Amino acid sequence: MADDGGRPEREGAADGDDRAHGFARHETPEQRADRQWGEMLQEVRVTQTGAQILFGFLLSVAFTPRFARLGWFDKDLYVVTVVLGALATGALVAPVSVHRMLAGHRHKPQLVRMTGRLIATGIALLAAAIACAVLLLLRVALESGYAWAVAAVVLAWFASCWLVLPLVLKRRLEREDRQGRR
Repeated sequence: MADDGGRPEREGAADGDDRAHGFARHETPEQRADRQWGEMLQEVRVTQTGAQILFGFLLSVAFTPRFARLGWFDKDLYVVTVVLGALATGALVAPVSVHRMLAGHRHKPQLVRMTGRLIATGIALLAAAIACAVLLLLRVALESGYAWAVAAVVLAWFASCWLVLPLVLKRRLEREDRQGRR
């Protein structure tokens, strides 16, 4: 199907900017919110699972015999990691609670915007929790200074994949769209 300018619709356009970039889907605001909500649920299912598995693993670490022998820094790092994991899990599960409270009240566009922020927050917290977990694990396993470098590389990798790459792609697509409209 083509938009009003004769160009084909963009199936992969980013949520929230379809119409702003001229990619009409010929849907009402309610239909658009429903579509975006479904897409967000699929996204959050992936991240929820990862956060919950990490958090569950972290909860069990304190009950291992080796945990008692950790130094104060590693125990504090563990606490920070658990808290980050809990916050990530909370942010990624929150869309379910928010939806339950607002379902049927005709506020889905606002729900989609709020949920997008919760997912972004949850992803950032999850990246921090994973980086801290890697640091803790490698500090205990290797007992060397390499743990910090590896954890920094892991965090940089997440920032690259989860933030920089999407922003670069978005800018490139926007530039191509502007060139296509001339």
